[in-house]
Amino acid sequence: METRLRVGVVYGGRSGEHEISLRSAAAIIANLDPARYEIVPIAIAKDGRWLSGPESLQVLEAAQRTLSAIPEHGSAVTIPADPTRASLVPIAVTAGDAGNDRLAPARAVPLDIVFPVLHGTYGEDGTIQGLLDLADLPYVGAGVLASAVGMDKAIMKSVFRDAGLPVARWLVTSLDEEPAALRRRIEETFGFPCFVKPANLGSSVGIHKVTEARELAAAIADAGAYDPKIVIEEAIACREFECAVLGNERPEASVVGELVPSHEFYDYADKYVDAGAEVVIPAAIPAASSEEIRALALRAFRAVDGSGLARVDFFLERDTDRILVNEINTMPGFTAISMYPKLWQASGVAFPALLDRLIALALERHHARGRRRLSFTPPEQTPVVQPRRA
Repeated sequence: METRLRVGVVYGGRSGEHEISLRSAAAIIANLDPARYEIVPIAIAKDGRWLSGPESLQVLEAAQRTLSAIPEHGSAVTIPADPTRASLVPIAVTAGDAGNDRLAPARAVPLDIVFPVLHGTYGEDGTIQGLLDLADLPYVGAGVLASAVGMDKAIMKSVFRDAGLPVARWLVTSLDEEPAALRRRIEETFGFPCFVKPANLGSSVGIHKVTEARELAAAIADAGAYDPKIVIEEAIACREFECAVLGNERPEASVVGELVPSHEFYDYADKYVDAGAEVVIPAAIPAASSEEIRALALRAFRAVDGSGLARVDFFLERDTDRILVNEINTMPGFTAISMYPKLWQASGVAFPALLDRLIALALERHHARGRRRLSFTPPEQTPVVQPRRA
């Protein structure tokens, strides 16, 4: 019998997207082939503690159904930044410490690969990717650089612009900017209406459409509660499209899908509470427009040095048919209603096969990184390659 890969699935986290992460993780775990993979559930509570235990999957299922945070359960664990361990290890917790008097697991659990199903801060921003690199563990998805760039909307848009990709106009601000000065900058750059967003978050958390200047202060305050860096973008009268990317050095683009919001824009409630948005896959657009979007998705993926997977979002301006890159998500949603798995399903790759591909890509990338030379070899010690003789 073929040995199963032991997959540590990490979910939850300290992000404003904690609850969405639980839904993504539940869907991924349900679609991982139990004949090929042994699942090790690793929950990160909202206070940052890592928890795991025999009841973890049951706790996850209950929390994701109600969009609740992961509650206290199991035992305290961690993945140490030690390349000789490559394991989930117990943390000894004394009685009453942090309200947790449970016994730690008796032993470390070796991991073959980690699937970080984390959205937003401390999960999609390069932080856990850095930990896993230090631990020398293969992991699904983008590395530190692509994760960090893809998470920060201001940096991401700058990278896209410098790569020659078409993007909407934007400004960066903070809670400290004087309101009158900010209003002037907006009016001089693109005017109202505009969108106010936390620079480092997703799932439409903290996003507001501001139609006039008097609404600006409240929107800035709410976005600033999630991230001190705030992005303000021009509002585009448009249709919204998404394209999924899969691969490492030779990435592929899926068919294009269209999102038709049931609200004024595709906000958090439309995504996860009301679930009223219509999804059209493949999108009803001319073939030339679809091919342009697919080509731009691959360019965006390469611009941030992506690997594994990403979903790239687009605007199609109604008056001009101009296509703009909105953003890239390096760990897109994997819920039952998420576009990433749906786009690949429509492209001929079913959910379980998609997960197989992602795990294979993670192992491929880790193997390639393992071939790097990490210490200096003096020239006299470098092997000389002799020319071939005829």
